[in-house]
Amino acid sequence: MTDLLSAADEAEALEDLHSRGCTDGLPVVIPTRERVARMVLASGQDGDMVLGTMGPGHGIATIENVAVAAVMAGCLPDYMPVVVAAVKAVIDPMFDLTEMQATTHCTAPLVIVNGPARHTCGPIASGTGALGPGHRANASIGRALRLTMINIGKARPGSSDMALLGHPGKFTYCLAEDEENSPFPPLHVDLGFEADDSVVTVLGAEAPHSVLFAGDGDDPDAYKVLLDLLAMGLANAPSNNAILTGGAATVVLNPEHSGVFQKAGLSRQDIARELYERCFLEPEMVKHLMSAFAGDNPSRRMAFTGPEQILILQAGGSGLYSMVMPSWCAGTHTNAAVSVKVEADMFCEIPGLAASAGQTS
Repeated sequence: MTDLLSAADEAEALEDLHSRGCTDGLPVVIPTRERVARMVLASGQDGDMVLGTMGPGHGIATIENVAVAAVMAGCLPDYMPVVVAAVKAVIDPMFDLTEMQATTHCTAPLVIVNGPARHTCGPIASGTGALGPGHRANASIGRALRLTMINIGKARPGSSDMALLGHPGKFTYCLAEDEENSPFPPLHVDLGFEADDSVVTVLGAEAPHSVLFAGDGDDPDAYKVLLDLLAMGLANAPSNNAILTGGAATVVLNPEHSGVFQKAGLSRQDIARELYERCFLEPEMVKHLMSAFAGDNPSRRMAFTGPEQILILQAGGSGLYSMVMPSWCAGTHTNAAVSVKVEADMFCEIPGLAASAGQTS
């Protein structure tokens, strides 16, 4: 069972949690015994069920420990199944959580939600401003994952979390795919899941890089310019993708830009293949810009090992701007994306269960 702390009131409890380094620097909801019990109940699983260990501190992630983080982050019980799935994803050895937490790079886990859980465990925003403020589910789900990484994984800035600067996505980094308006099949379907599955996909990502495109709607080749611009953002010369190569990265297309590709008859796989072929640096550029990594006889450097490493989804409002998120490209599995099915059909509520401020978990 999670250790219990005592405090005279919630104000004192908050200051105690700050002083212990248990927060992300922002105020948190005090995880009282009753609040945590309600969140555990929402998971549909026993509180002492072990999900795995979280590096670099190798703390044991139980449902109860994850519930504590979800309460602190401000989650509603409805969000708990998505939080659990996100924790399972980063615990998967393919995610290289220990190395990602300890790297000097600015990488943060980007959480992408697909399927019915976007509505039943939310709503999780996929439209205008989905990665910005004002969306409770997005903000608190991503924050809950971070708080598990702090309190279970024991990542502390400057000692075990060695990011030189980090980026704001290390507070929270979560959105849903706009499946209803996308011209492509849902991302999770193309990743091998059933359409009615709810799936969380997590990968380490830099902050979003804006990609501006205002094409000529009458130009049948306008899509090629958009591909060139997206590729420049994904594999810009100073990025890890261009220098270290091989890590998964993300493209978030706004509806207008998705429409450009739809008009050109390109599928998600076509777009990924075209981007893969454009994401490279010529040998002379490699030698000029990255001599420490170039070797004696540099060759053309491909940013990715294959088009499957480029995740493409639609989200956001329609207009000039899409986003790309280059990645870290390190660790044993070179920044692999991990997808986990959400177990969202076991939720049950206890009417009138009141929150208490007397004890904190």
